Amino acid sequence: MDAKNQPPDGSVKDLNKISSSTPSGNIDKIRDILFGNQMRDYDRRFSRLEERIQREQSEMKDEIRKRLDSLETYIRNEVDALSDRLKIEQAERGDSVKEIAREFKEITSSLEKKTTQMDDQLSRNHRDLRQNALDQTKQLLEEIHSRHNALSQSLERAVQELTVDKMERSGLADIFTEMALRLNNQFHIENVGEDGDE
Repeated sequence: MDAKNQPPDGSVKDLNKISSSTPSGNIDKIRDILFGNQMRDYDRRFSRLEERIQREQSEMKDEIRKRLDSLETYIRNEVDALSDRLKIEQAERGDSVKEIAREFKEITSSLEKKTTQMDDQLSRNHRDLRQNALDQTKQLLEEIHSRHNALSQSLERAVQELTVDKMERSGLADIFTEMALRLNNQFHIENVGEDGDE
């Protein structure tokens, strides 16, 4: 007990005297007489303090509950928003993947078509080139054959002309020889008969 709440020294002495001469039941009465007001004041203070603590505790519980509810609502809303965003992103990515797959398929189909067209074009070009080469070869062979025939004919004509020219020269030589012999009176008819008829 604090010094300021203690009763005066005389009261303590009186209390000791009374307590030694009275039974224990009366001690409570005496204590109530001496300390009753202070105890009741303490009881009131304790009651008010307990009420205040209980009220503050209840308010704190309510505040904590409100904050927890608010936090739970916020977290639920954020989770729902995140879930919706994830669903949207998944749907968009799925659409993007489908679009990319469709574009890839179109590109592949276009490349295959172009490759087929190029193969066909190359085959046609190869056939055309081969046909042109065959035609040109045939034309060259025909031209070579024609020129060969022309050259052969020209050569044959030249040989014939040379033969005729040679025969004419030979004939002229015989005539000149005969004339020379006649001029010299050395020509014999017998020789002429042997060489050929006149």
